[in-house]
Amino acid sequence: MPAKRTQFKNKLCMVRAESAGVFAGILISRNGNEVLLKQARRIWYWCGAATLSQLAQSGTSTPNKCKFPEIVNQVLLIKVIEIIPITAKAAKTIKAVPIWKR
Repeated sequence: MPAKRTQFKNKLCMVRAESAGVFAGILISRNGNEVLLKQARRIWYWCGAATLSQLAQSGTSTPNKCKFPEIVNQVLLIKVIEIIPITAKAAKTIKAVPIWKR
């Protein structure tokens, strides 16, 4: 059964876009393959989870080794190819990752 457009609305999700990479944020809206997130953080590099699915489900076991820059208020992602809901357990570890700055 296909996912409803509103299935992930107002939920914390991992969203993978074709060229922009992966973001974790609250899904505000989806229109085809465009997704608007609020309070979004780019998942630039992760460690402590084998896959993005595991990161969304269980989180990272090594938050200090991950590289997630600061949160942006909103981001519109084009060419979205994957949306995974983030569990409360995973959200806790993702929030524990320090802001990565060069």
